Amino acid sequence: MSYRIGFGIDFHQLVEGRELWIGGILIPHYKGALGHSDADVLLHAICDALLGALSMGDIGIHFPNTDNTFKNIDSKILLQKTYELIKSKNYKIVNIDSTLCLEMPKIKPHTEAMRRTISKILDISIEDISIKATTTEKMGYIGREEGLCAYATALLEKGEY
Repeated sequence: MSYRIGFGIDFHQLVEGRELWIGGILIPHYKGALGHSDADVLLHAICDALLGALSMGDIGIHFPNTDNTFKNIDSKILLQKTYELIKSKNYKIVNIDSTLCLEMPKIKPHTEAMRRTISKILDISIEDISIKATTTEKMGYIGREEGLCAYATALLEKGEY
């Protein structure tokens, strides 16, 4: 079997007047992520990890922010389209490990719903998806609640699926 690993990272500014979507879940908060799509930082990082594992570029190549087709698009759709690209190369996802960096809101109450959502889209077990969160101890733009970021690593396995 052939294995490939990919790494993804994404950043978004936090602003008032936007919804906060993380991991395909609407999180109640007074600020939301600013972006061309729904700005789901976690799903974007996972997309980049999956694409990177197969040297297929990043979500900016496949879903450019200059294309109005993707204006305010639900990032779950982007993740589904990314998964279809992975399957077209005869790869399946073994596991995903991710970390969110944000000061507020607390993510722990939402991680199971995020994992279930991602699991359904990617057709993998919830046990194969890890979502962790950390703060920056009030340091920098994340600590000041001006933005958030997410990191993701994905392991893929080649085979006939």
